[in-house]
Amino acid sequence: MGKIIAVCNQKGGTGKTTSAINLAAYLALARKQILLIDLDPQANATSGIGIDRHSIQKSTYHVLLEELDIKEIFQSSLIPNLLLAPSNLDLTGAEVELVSVLGREYRLKRALQSQKQSFDFIIIDSPPSLGLLTINALCAADSVLIPVQCEYYALEGVTQLVNTIRLVKDNLNPELAIEGVLLTMADYRTNLTKEVIQEVKNYFKEKVFETIIPRSIRLTEAPSFGKPVALYDKDSSGAQKYEELSRELLGIHPHSQATC
Repeated sequence: MGKIIAVCNQKGGTGKTTSAINLAAYLALARKQILLIDLDPQANATSGIGIDRHSIQKSTYHVLLEELDIKEIFQSSLIPNLLLAPSNLDLTGAEVELVSVLGREYRLKRALQSQKQSFDFIIIDSPPSLGLLTINALCAADSVLIPVQCEYYALEGVTQLVNTIRLVKDNLNPELAIEGVLLTMADYRTNLTKEVIQEVKNYFKEKVFETIIPRSIRLTEAPSFGKPVALYDKDSSGAQKYEELSRELLGIHPHSQATC
């Protein structure tokens, strides 16, 4: 059975979509079967993986409304073993259309039940909010990966997300766990970055990933070319760190040698 990981932070600009795309890409390059689900109406994960969001006719919107089976919307990507369940602007209407529907929080969970055994990991890119779409992601997920940017007020809002995770765990999804907290956009030239890293480690303790994602021009450029950074510039510092993160998630110590 595959593991479902929701990448969540209701604050924008934390590297959430960048992390979802590049973690999914490196897990696929490690020969794992991966499904990336774009649950954000902005569809940045869809375009960032090389698919024109404006041409999408079948999206996660149709899955949440139970108009289509999720496998009917799958799109292949430039990376073998990596499939995408794309989003488009239609998804903005889903929260309103589902508001009075019984069991609306479980629409994604139900859609994924038939697919869980087909993938090693299912990565969900959640929208930057704590609305119904994110609640669907948390109800479907086994765990949550929380990206936190190394900047002032980094923990502001994260406590709200942690409270939401606790509420979902207590009331809707008792199996939900925190996979880990990922520090992003680190700039080691500043004292602030070092202070934030320490503050986040003090708060989340062993839940913080060893891997820290640096500020990287290559990471910000790659989506405009519709490529994960592994295909855009695999030798860049950002690419190396996302590969390291994928190995950490797989339980391969970052400093151990890869076996051939």
